[in-house]
Parts: sequence; structure tokens; C-alpha cells
Amino acid sequence: MDALKQGVDAFFILMGGIMVLAMHAGFAFLELGTVRRKNQVNALVKILVDFCVSTIVYFGVGYGVAYGTHFFVGAEQLAANNGYDLVKFFFLLTFAAAIPAIISGGIAERARFGPQLIATAAIVGFVYPFFEGVVWNRNYGFQDWLQATTGFAFHDFAGSVVVHAVGGWIALPAVLLLGARYNRYRKDGSLAAHPPSSIPFLALGAWVLCVGWFGFNVMSAQTIDQISGLVAVNSLLAMVGGTLAALVLGRNDPGFVHNGPLAGLVAVCAGSDLMHPLGALVTGAVAGALFVWLFTLVQNRWRIDDVLGVWPLHGLCGTWGGIAAGIFGQKALGGLGGVSLGAQVIGTAAGLSWALIGGAVVYGLLRATIGLRLDPEQEYQGADLSIHQISASPEHETSW
Repeated sequence: MDALKQGVDAFFILMGGIMVLAMHAGFAFLELGTVRRKNQVNALVKILVDFCVSTIVYFGVGYGVAYGTHFFVGAEQLAANNGYDLVKFFFLLTFAAAIPAIISGGIAERARFGPQLIATAAIVGFVYPFFEGVVWNRNYGFQDWLQATTGFAFHDFAGSVVVHAVGGWIALPAVLLLGARYNRYRKDGSLAAHPPSSIPFLALGAWVLCVGWFGFNVMSAQTIDQISGLVAVNSLLAMVGGTLAALVLGRNDPGFVHNGPLAGLVAVCAGSDLMHPLGALVTGAVAGALFVWLFTLVQNRWRIDDVLGVWPLHGLCGTWGGIAAGIFGQKALGGLGGVSLGAQVIGTAAGLSWALIGGAVVYGLLRATIGLRLDPEQEYQGADLSIHQISASPEHETSW
């Protein structure tokens, strides 16, 4: 029976890794559908190559930073317990690789390709896994101190803060350092609107992300005996709440409608194993409303050109999710308990601070040394032709 459980656990977390890997196609098509046509190829290439760079760096460095272990031993040792440690690495890698995929949407249409790959290596090699290890492996005594101070450790079951808020807050300094796209905000105060290039592709990306998210959340149990249907239903209701809130407040705008479920799912990750389903519904609805309000505020009032709205979606909805776990996880509100609002606020603030510092250092150094941005002519021509020498939909074929 022990051998059977080992095999089932390895298969369980492998399926979770595959589902989250599929989410990266969702990231790609969400960005492809949102950016202008001259930048669609670049969106697809970035997500794939960022994932590959993340794999190498997380395998060699990042996983060790987070969990104090490595894979530089014989294959016989790695294959022990049906290779569970390896598939656990695969599963957690897909989380780590989500960080550059999140950032990619914020800096789209004007970022150079090479510097972003260097940033990916630095972020996935150290910035992200450092905080991942602090929360999920209790490194450096932060969780122990928090437990002694507030009575509870910081709870983030599937990464509202560890993954999403950290990714969104790393993206903020990158977006600010890059500056707005050319002619986005004009000197006379007017705003150049860049509507999504393909609503069908945007919707496809959102749907792929939604489906994969059930692997992201449910499989965060990591072993079959810890699986909980509560996580699945809470994820479902948060997704629904986010969608409906975005539909109403976004006045039927399809861009908001298809980002609404993602806002809800981002927010419910932290407390999906604790909340009552009605608490998850409210958490998702608040997140959907936050996204619509803050995306509009960031783009139009504050004039921050965050192309896909990754700071409002991941950064701020992830922040809400960390706090919401401390509210709706309480037994008084139908939750399972075992969580403190104070610990959630402190832990969330720590994640945001680390992400801001890490993002500013990485992108600030790159900007000061090799530069982050395409030159004006390349940006006008589009990243597809400037970087990849081909457009998404060539209008004519060369004669053979």
C-alpha cells in the first residue's frame, strides 16, 4: 500500500504540473489577444522562451534557494519514491515560471527580448524562490516569528501572495522604468486607446487559464491524501464571482469580462482550503470589482501603461487574496479557522516589499547597463518584425 500511495502521489502532482504548464498557453494567448497585431508573435515567443529559461535556472539554482536541496546526484537516487521529488520540482517550477509570464503582459510591446530573459533568470533564480522558501519552507525563521507574535503563521495555500502578488509587484517597477508606449499619453492630455487585437484569442487565453487553475489550486495539496473538494468548489465560486462583478462594473466590456474570472481565481488561491464557498464567492466578486476599478484608474488617471493590467490583476488582487484568507478563513464566517488577519497582513506586506525591491533592483540595473526598451523605430515597426523578422499574419507570400 505504501508503494501504491507513492505512485499515486507522484501521478497526482504530475497531473497538477501538466495542468499548470497548460496555463502558460493561457498566458500566451491572453497577451496575444490583448496586444496590437504587430506584437503578437513576440507575445507567443516570450512566454515559451521565458518558461525554458525558468526551467534551467530553477533546476540549477532557484529550487535550492527555496528548499535547500539540489538534483546533482545519480539518477538512481532521483528515481526513488517513483521520482516524487522530481515531479514536485516540475509542479513548483510551473509556479515559478508564472512570474515572468505575469511580467511579460505588463511590459509588452516595447521591451527588448534579451534583457527580459536576463531578468527572468535573476527573478526565477533568486528573487522569487527566496520568498517562496520563506513562506512554504519556513526558511529564515519568518514564519516562526510570525507564529510566536500573532499566534499563527502566514497562510498562502496556493500562492495569492507568493506567486501572484509577488509577480504583479515585481512587474510594477519594470513597467514604470520602461515608460509608456510611444504616443500612448499625448502632450495635450489625450489618451490613445489600443483596443485588444483579438477578443477570441483573449477569451481563449482566459479559458485555458481558468481550466488550468484547478490544477494550480487543487493540486497544491501535493499528495493525494490531502486533496480537498473544498478547494475546487471555492475556486469555482471565486471565478464566478469575479466574472459577474467584472461584467456589471465593466459594462459588458469583453476585456473586463474575461479578466474577471482571473481576478477571482488570483484572490482565492491563498484561502481556498479554508473558506466557506460563500466566502470564496465574495472574495472573487471583490477581486473582480477591484480589477475593473483599478485597471481604469491606473491606465487613465495615473497614466501607467501596464498593457495587460498585471499590477491590478495579479499584484493588487493577490494582495486582497492574502488578506481575504485572514477574513473569510475565520470560523465566525464559516471558514475552517487556523488563520489570523494580523499574520495575513504582515505576511502579505512582506511579500509586496520584497517584490518591489527585487523588481526595482533587477530592472533598474538592466536599464542602467544594457537598456530595457526597443528604440523608437523598432517599437513603431512592432516587436514581431523588429525581433523575430516575421509578422503573425503575413499579407503576402514571397515567390518560390
